[in-house]
Amino acid sequence: MKLSKTLPVLALAFAISTPIALLARADNETKLPTGPTADEATTAKLVYGLLSDSRYAYRPRALDDALSQDVFKRYLEALDPGKLFFTAQDIAKFQPYATELDDAIKGGGMEAPYAMFTIYKQRVAERVGMARNVLKTDKFDFAGKERYEYDRKDAPWADKAALDTLWRQSVRNDWLRLKLAGKKPDEIRKTLDKRYANLLGTVDDLNGEDVFQTFLNSYAGAIDPHTDYFTPRSAENFNLTMSLSLEGIGAVLQKQDETVVIREIIPGGPAARSGKLKPGDRITAVGQGTSGEMKDVVGWRIDDVVEIIRGPKNTPVRLDVVPAEASVDAKPSRLVLTRDKVRLEEQAAKAQTITVPAAEGQPGRKIGVIKLPAFYQDFEGRRRNANDYASATRDVSRLLAQLKQQKVDGVVLDLRNNGGGSLTEAVELTGLFIDQGPVVQVRESGGRVSVEDDTKSGVAWEGPLAVLINRGSASASEIFAGAIQDYGRGLVIGETTFGKGTVQNLIDLDRWPANEDTRFGQVKLTIAQFFRVSGGSTQHKGVVPDIRFPVTVDATEFGESTYDNALPWTRIAAVPHTQYGNFAPLLPRLDALHTARVAKDKEFQWWSEDVAQFREEQAKKYVSLNEADRRSERDKFETKRKARQAERKALGLPLDPFADNDNDDGLQANERNIAEDAKREKLEEKRPDPLLRESAAILADALTLLNGDRQLSQQVLPATRTAGHWSE
Repeated sequence: MKLSKTLPVLALAFAISTPIALLARADNETKLPTGPTADEATTAKLVYGLLSDSRYAYRPRALDDALSQDVFKRYLEALDPGKLFFTAQDIAKFQPYATELDDAIKGGGMEAPYAMFTIYKQRVAERVGMARNVLKTDKFDFAGKERYEYDRKDAPWADKAALDTLWRQSVRNDWLRLKLAGKKPDEIRKTLDKRYANLLGTVDDLNGEDVFQTFLNSYAGAIDPHTDYFTPRSAENFNLTMSLSLEGIGAVLQKQDETVVIREIIPGGPAARSGKLKPGDRITAVGQGTSGEMKDVVGWRIDDVVEIIRGPKNTPVRLDVVPAEASVDAKPSRLVLTRDKVRLEEQAAKAQTITVPAAEGQPGRKIGVIKLPAFYQDFEGRRRNANDYASATRDVSRLLAQLKQQKVDGVVLDLRNNGGGSLTEAVELTGLFIDQGPVVQVRESGGRVSVEDDTKSGVAWEGPLAVLINRGSASASEIFAGAIQDYGRGLVIGETTFGKGTVQNLIDLDRWPANEDTRFGQVKLTIAQFFRVSGGSTQHKGVVPDIRFPVTVDATEFGESTYDNALPWTRIAAVPHTQYGNFAPLLPRLDALHTARVAKDKEFQWWSEDVAQFREEQAKKYVSLNEADRRSERDKFETKRKARQAERKALGLPLDPFADNDNDDGLQANERNIAEDAKREKLEEKRPDPLLRESAAILADALTLLNGDRQLSQQVLPATRTAGHWSE
């Protein structure tokens, strides 16, 4: 799925945190250069060679005046996506740059985007100053009919007077949210003044490397929605995300005001083993080894702090730490930790079981569930042939073995919000459920089509299978779900997927100059398009489920179809593959049972109501600034929430852990108590999940119908001879 290419801005009432990929060096230098460094100028030329002047890209585009105008538009969107800072007059002054950016990239002289960024920083400072002044001068009465139009996607660039009005409404909305949460005027004013000051500080911290990466990504995005440029640091972070491991102390950090705070301790890591760190503790200084200089890191950018805490395995790092319960000015204690390899288990595959109760004379069923957040792989570990490298397939195989020991009747693979990852993992994971054969077809830029096969004989799970998907399931998730559907190997349940049918590869820009050090970064480049074994593409159309749940996000709002330069849908010839089953004769009966069941399922009905209400609110694109109206809305929500919890208790349903405290507190993430917020985040896993439970029930229905009707079973699973098997 698409990585964020926009700079951190204040999206009025909606918080945007700083993307790690847009943060740079640990020099704390705020003075902005007027152009790229020599290495950045070289990098721009290398990226141009890849994207517009080579055969590497699947769909290269000539870097001419037409593409230059597209890059110009995307750079403006990256800097100011909500059209909240630049005025219409600024845009008019920038207009001559629109046809000059192509020459700037080719020649490496990119003064124009740096000049635009300088104006951006000035406008942010002006707007923050204006917002802080509103806190002093506005009466903050909310009795009128005023409303705040927050959606500016299709709005024209505004003049200064119109932006003044918009920002005043934004501040008033921020104030009203905190007032409705029970905060007093002095507390509200203090909270918001600090919030706006922090925004200015965040933007002031952005430097030349941030400008360069943002601009180069505007060029990359003009080529293709899934092409990205990574600086050396952001490339390292991307690879760590894919490998699910790093070498460090094993703590998740978060910036709060000027200090880096521990949000979470990763089990099994050095921080956890020490027993001396906990969520909420603040790191004020970091030193390397046993005698290196202690560097005061208060006021540093979080990625800079992360960089000096990370380090090679078995090396010591010293931390000055102020405990969570102590005042900010308290004397820190010094802690020495030895870095180690840390596995990010929270992002790895996990298993659980769901018991579908007996009903109408039919037996109860035990359904295994495997939640897979991403198709991760430690590429470097695999190259070294390490025994313990992270792999989605290896983890799922291990979990399937555990579920078989528990004698589950079927397995649901939950791919909701799985944005993809490694193509190799998608192929090998499919191989856990099919006995050899093609999984996906890959067409390169020249038109050559190759087939990625599962070559291992045997399967890890031959029993009933369902795949749960939603609009956030993309890329590798679509390869897997499409293959399971094409083979008739299992049921696909949920929403139509994202619709990303392209393949990307990481290109190391240091390979051409043969650098020993990393200097130029990497490009994630679209090199091919993938097709299902049935010949169709998932591009735009996605994978359509066999049993459909209500749509949470419309295709016009999220998905491949929202990109103006995405590849079109097409198809190629199918390739021969095994047909384990044909679920078409079974689907009407499954759908009828599903419809009847969810009509009585309170949690599912509540979820459907909430989706409908969310979509209705989203379509409005504004909020009222009338306090009575907003209180009425809040009170209705609170009444509904309490009534649902009472009904859960009466019906003996699992309780919602958030039911007693789920109102809008008006705060942004970095304004809350970090330790409490982290605990709350963990509780999300315990919230009722009617979609997962219903998916298990649908799979149980399929088992019951097929086991009880031999003729239907022969129609649906003609190649299966063993009861309880959906593959042989």
